Amino acid sequence: MNRRQGLVYAALLLACFLISVSAAWTTLGTQFDNDVYDFLFRVHPARPSEPAATVLGIDEQTLRTTRGGLRSIRPILAAAAPKIAAANPKAVVVDLILADTGLDAAEDAALEAAFRTLPNLVLATDLAGGEWEEPIEPLRRVAKAVGHVHSLPDPYDNVVRKIPLERISSGNRRHFALALEAFRLAEGAEITESPESLEIGRVELRTSREQGRPLWIRYRSPESTVPVVTIHELHGDPAAAAKLSGRVVFLGITAQSAAQDRHMTPYSFGQTMPGVEIHANAYDTLARRDFLTPASNTFELSVCVLLAATAGVIFAVFPGWRAYLLAALLLVTVHLAPSIAFRMGVILPYAPLLSAAWLSIVFAASYQYFFVRRMLDRSEAEKERYQRAIHFVAHEMRTPLTAIQGSSELMGRYRLTDEKRNEMARMINSESKRLARMIQTFLDVERLTEGQMELKREPFDPSEVIDLSLERARPLAERKQIRLDLGVLDSAVVQGDRELMEYAVYNLINNAIKYSPAETVVTVSGERRDGQFTLAVSDQGIGMDEQELKSIFHKFYRTKRAEASGEVGTGIGLSIVDQIVTHHGGRMEVSSRPGAGSRFAMILPVEA
Repeated sequence: MNRRQGLVYAALLLACFLISVSAAWTTLGTQFDNDVYDFLFRVHPARPSEPAATVLGIDEQTLRTTRGGLRSIRPILAAAAPKIAAANPKAVVVDLILADTGLDAAEDAALEAAFRTLPNLVLATDLAGGEWEEPIEPLRRVAKAVGHVHSLPDPYDNVVRKIPLERISSGNRRHFALALEAFRLAEGAEITESPESLEIGRVELRTSREQGRPLWIRYRSPESTVPVVTIHELHGDPAAAAKLSGRVVFLGITAQSAAQDRHMTPYSFGQTMPGVEIHANAYDTLARRDFLTPASNTFELSVCVLLAATAGVIFAVFPGWRAYLLAALLLVTVHLAPSIAFRMGVILPYAPLLSAAWLSIVFAASYQYFFVRRMLDRSEAEKERYQRAIHFVAHEMRTPLTAIQGSSELMGRYRLTDEKRNEMARMINSESKRLARMIQTFLDVERLTEGQMELKREPFDPSEVIDLSLERARPLAERKQIRLDLGVLDSAVVQGDRELMEYAVYNLINNAIKYSPAETVVTVSGERRDGQFTLAVSDQGIGMDEQELKSIFHKFYRTKRAEASGEVGTGIGLSIVDQIVTHHGGRMEVSSRPGAGSRFAMILPVEA
């Protein structure tokens, strides 16, 4: 590629990158990334370990065996508290909003007394209408911490993949998540903050405040899920209490008919999970230090740029199957990269990488194909042009070569007088000079066609060119008994290449003579008007119809009448004339009728 092509190529690759990244950030791209995330989540499950949390659920059976059902939630909690305390858990998290007083003061007092027996008690709060719904003061006093209950269900599929570790009210009051407060108490450490991380003792969480400090939950697989014990089982089965020992207990409603916060998870397969179990899995993620960190936007964009650039380099440097092999390897790498990153604890978005790689490769491969095709077409065109040039040489140079050959043969075969010998020598010299000029003209026309030659910029009078061309063409006209008439001939000054213009004028006169019957007239005129010089050659020859006029300046085009005339020709003369006139800033005009002759006119700009 040349520099201009390279810049266009790079600009189009940049456009591919921008389109792919923009498409990946649409709703469809986001959902695609979510689906890939869930698939990787199931393919690469969390490391097996002993659960650090237990869910103590208030299920349907617990509600059925309790008088009053949900209205008796405080007595249910108060009755379960002693058994929970006896199991000696690390902490107890109550995932229930206790912002309202009970049915009577005795219930609240009993619940307060029961909560005093629980170690490291964490109560729940909810952000509603921009304000926190805090636990009532008696219960708040006995709690070691208050955490929010919010999760981050995806707006498109209701799947909870992460929770916000902090939420702030409109009054700038903040609460950390239930799981984080429980982890802090279980570790016996304080939380140290920075804009990009949280530290709890020796545990560092890379989570940005600007993004709401999300924690990606590493849910346990269905085979090793966080254990769930119901309060009904706790009262009826002494062995159930053993599942609470030494763990953090998350107490909340699990009954499907009563739990308001049920969401999908990557393991759901259509089954929702109660919020209390989601928070228990979030705590378990913290306790196991099994964190997932999303790749930064900067890294994501950098990888997409690298993919687009790599695709561009592959198809710009390597030809044929090598390029396609490397592109296939690049695609394999892109498809495997999110899985490899996930195993290393990094969430690498799939949609932008995939779209950037595929779009860039498809574009680069298409560009290479059409670029190579264009080069092949150009090569074929150059080959064809070379063949046309050979035809041109054979056609245009036959006359002087014949004259030279015939004169030299006569001089060698016969005894000629000195006068005749000198005449033939002069003819050989003249024709050889003419041949040299023709060769130079031919080379100039070829270079002009390729744009490799700058026209000479010298002033000349086209009337002089007409006189010289008429003089050269007169012998041919006399042999065909055609009269050459000179019409109006104004004087003017044209800037350009005199030799090329002489070739063009002679070609028009020569064509007029060739395709005119004997005893007719060819008229040449040159008229200056309105800052232009019109050089016209008119004949009384075979003429052309309108359809033929449309193609008359195409290379190698010959009309049917011209071919039927028996005159030798290649059909490139008029195309060269048109190029010469165009490069002089002029244009060609043709008028003709079959059997009534033709008029070819060069219209050239003249100097004031």
